[in-house]
Amino acid sequence: MKVLATGATGKFAGLVVTALVSHGIDVRAVVHDPGKNGIPLGRGAGETVTADLGDPASLHAALDGVDGAFLITPAFAPDAAKMGVSFVEAAQTAGVRKVVYNSVYHPSLPLENHASTRPVEAALYASALDFTILQPAMYMQGLEGAFEQARRTGTLVMPWSKHSEMTYVDYRDVAEAAALAFTGERLSRGTFELAGPGMVDRVRLAELMTTASGREVTAVDLPAGFTLPPGQPAGLAAMFSEYDQHGFHGGNSLVLRAILQHEPRTVADHIAELGAAEGSTP
Repeated sequence: MKVLATGATGKFAGLVVTALVSHGIDVRAVVHDPGKNGIPLGRGAGETVTADLGDPASLHAALDGVDGAFLITPAFAPDAAKMGVSFVEAAQTAGVRKVVYNSVYHPSLPLENHASTRPVEAALYASALDFTILQPAMYMQGLEGAFEQARRTGTLVMPWSKHSEMTYVDYRDVAEAAALAFTGERLSRGTFELAGPGMVDRVRLAELMTTASGREVTAVDLPAGFTLPPGQPAGLAAMFSEYDQHGFHGGNSLVLRAILQHEPRTVADHIAELGAAEGSTP
């Protein structure tokens, strides 16, 4: 089976390339910059193709001859929904059998990056494609920069309340779920919320990072009136405000456990792994 993988040069979605290859799937990786071809090839992709989600002609060429496609769109791109819908249409035209779409946890939330996924999901539901829609929570891999900051400074700062309870998922588990969706029909025409078990606030994250780093880490809130630097997407501020007021609730891992057929990784697991890796660095 040959699968076209978007996001193949990314820190998160690039993990899907590794998972697909581990299941014996031949990967054609999408790159925007040919200078980054080595990234997906280093993860095991068999070939790369230069394409742009905003360019339907390049999508038709990229999808030619593949059996399936993994789709992820940029979260705050103004035309993210259009990109996703165009991809679904191009996949149907190209005769692709299966599309796995990386959507977002709780797409009904009134946030820009959530709203942009809904038309793409609707397009898949209306299509003749075999689809699997994955709705992952906040990626644990996003904590890696915060861990490094905490290890250096002793403080853990994020742009929402330290008491907001958040739901996380290890993107390696998401990547494995994506790969499994291509290997059989068990996940066909399903929509699945993916979360690790439980919720954690930043106070608890600081405790975990203290243990992992061997340095006392304190959760700190940003000063009142903090604003994002110029040039950041407007939707980002709205998302942080939502997290500050309400957190990102969920944390039911039943679906992910059933898909993986083993326990999903936890936040505690992930942070302990970061600490072990740091400790092994010369």
